[in-house]
Amino acid sequence: MIERLQISHLRNLTQVTLHAAPCNVVVGVNGSGKTSLLEAIFLLSRGKSFRHHQPKRYIQHHQNATIVHAKTNDGSTLAIQKQADATTVLRLNQTTVYNQSILTEQLPTLLIDPSTMDMLEQGSASRRQLLDWLVFHMKQGFHPQWVAYQRLLKQRNSLLKKTRHLTQVQLAELKSWDKGLSNHAALIHHYRERIFAEWQPYFAESIAQLLPTYADQLSLSYNAGYDTSIALDVQLNERLEQDLQLGYTRIGNHRADIHVHWRSDDPVKPDAAKTNGTVADKALPILKEQAANVLSRGEKKLLITALRLSQLPLLLNNETSNDHFKSQITPVVLLDDITAELDDRAINILLSTLATLPCQVFMTSLTDEIVPFVQELWSEPNMFHVKHGEVFQV
Repeated sequence: MIERLQISHLRNLTQVTLHAAPCNVVVGVNGSGKTSLLEAIFLLSRGKSFRHHQPKRYIQHHQNATIVHAKTNDGSTLAIQKQADATTVLRLNQTTVYNQSILTEQLPTLLIDPSTMDMLEQGSASRRQLLDWLVFHMKQGFHPQWVAYQRLLKQRNSLLKKTRHLTQVQLAELKSWDKGLSNHAALIHHYRERIFAEWQPYFAESIAQLLPTYADQLSLSYNAGYDTSIALDVQLNERLEQDLQLGYTRIGNHRADIHVHWRSDDPVKPDAAKTNGTVADKALPILKEQAANVLSRGEKKLLITALRLSQLPLLLNNETSNDHFKSQITPVVLLDDITAELDDRAINILLSTLATLPCQVFMTSLTDEIVPFVQELWSEPNMFHVKHGEVFQV
């Protein structure tokens, strides 16, 4: 759990130091800097911003770098420096480290913010990352396989972009990469598939709370991104000509996806006029389609909240989580302007669930309307007011 947080030169936060509690409420008008505070924590944990990938866009104007430093309740210190040219310096306990995953393991963060409310309609990347966040923290062998796969994929795509006709040397090199991709892909799929199966009942429970009307109609499915019954290198070889024409690799772990399905309660009755009366007494199969095509905007918000919220109890309660995580690590939940996205009932369910879990919460709000909800659930929450980039404890 973060005990002290220091931020330098991130957007309009010039120099900020705050002491955190298990629950922290940050109030301020738009543009005051409250979301930037959450962005700083996310940057420290993930090595990137959830608002913009280019450091020069979030480093304060006329500054060369931004620094985020945190001290945790067990005495550990974590720090990240991001320069405008994307050069990164990472430190754990005053020692330089060279992999962001080391800080990510120490400070797992879960973000629920307005920008994530469109993940059902966006490409597969954000949904795939949702699963991979779980797998990363629950399966220690996953990350090395993922890194190795990404490295080979980058090499393969680079070669595919260079030419449409491979020499014998290039073809031999490509086949070697494909074999490596196939080996890594099989393990990555194994990890993802197992954690996905364990995630499903937690998702169902969360849906029952937030969208009880659809509790029996919404379900998750996992698509591996390729036919897992056939070795990936075999499939890549069969598709090589098409990949060369397009200049990238079309199948594999990097195309995996999570889908949320909706199905109707009852079989659909056919229109007798369209069937000439021949099957008028028969029912068509139950309809099943993407939930994003059926649910309203408000229901989608609740669905996405359920997806994210269901991850925490799985991570904290499940026996497959590694002992180091369960005994020492406190997840940090970042809630950005949730009063603008969710109604009072959903907010109450969300906060009530978080209050029962061993996690730390940072939430932002335009007004102090959220405070009564918080004070009912946490005995001593910290209240902060942000104004023109300055943070004041209330």
